[in-house]
Parts: sequence; C-alpha cells; structure tokens
Amino acid sequence: MSLAEQHMPVLDAAHRGDPAALAQLLRLCQPDIRRYAQRNCLIGDVDDAVQEALLVLSRKLSSVRMLAAFSGWLFQVVKRECHRLARTALGHDPWDDERAEQWLAGQDTACLRIELIRALESLPADYLKVVLLRDFAELSIAEIAEETGDSVAAVKSRLHRARQMAREYLIG
Repeated sequence: MSLAEQHMPVLDAAHRGDPAALAQLLRLCQPDIRRYAQRNCLIGDVDDAVQEALLVLSRKLSSVRMLAAFSGWLFQVVKRECHRLARTALGHDPWDDERAEQWLAGQDTACLRIELIRALESLPADYLKVVLLRDFAELSIAEIAEETGDSVAAVKSRLHRARQMAREYLIG
C-alpha cells in the first residue's frame, strides 16, 4: 500500500486546505521521508533533507494534481534535496550517472581493477564483508543476513551505503 493510499482521507483534506489535516499529514509522512532520506542522502544531510521536504510538502501540496501520485512526488522532492545538499557539500553530485560513465570510459581495465580494489579496501570492514558476500560470493540478501546475523533491512542498507561509498571513492 502506497503512502497516498495509507493516508488518503488526511491527504485529501490537506489538499483541500485544511490546516489541521496538513499538520497531521506532516506528522504521518515524516518517518517515511526520513527512511527515504537515509537511503538517498549523505548521512549528514538527512535531517536537512527531511526538513526541506516537509517544508515543500506544506507549501506545494495544493499543486499536486493527482493525489494517487503523491508518494512518487514526495520521494522525488526528497531525492532532489539529497542531491542538492550533496552537490553543495562535495562540489559535485555523487549520483551523476553521466560523470560516472565518463570516468569509466576513460579508464583502462588494469587501472580500473586497481582503483576498484582501492575503493573496496577503503570501506569499513562490515561494509566490505557485505559487498564481498553479495557481489563476489553471489549470496542473496537473506543468505547474507543469516551469515552476518543482521536483519535483511540492515544488510540492504549496509550494501547500499557500501556501494555509495565505493562509488564516491571512484568518481569523487
């Protein structure tokens, strides 16, 4: 069930301009926004991205034409804010696929292997273990969770963060 479906009565009332419904919607959406920001932002930008997304939600909700598309719209707001904050902090967008492709095209295979090894070695041990189990041992997320004693959600999160860190190392 999507975020919009879960909160449709409150969402509909807030969309029509009810201030109490808007306040309730902001409270209801905050945990989902935070979870999404934690997966898509640099760790230090999560709180700022959540705050900005809530502000945009409160200001722009009336402009959302299809309430069924609310979830996608809101998560795009969070993602854009994460990228904006990362560009500000790092001087570039670490999720810029075009830049990553250009960097990869300019590398020879031997150099790329060495850089990949260095990127992997730069990861914290628990992140490295998850990447090795997933990408080299080809274990499923559930198998990795069983192997490490972590939850499936923790393994997914750690794998995502590890890949982000390796990518930042490579193209940063």
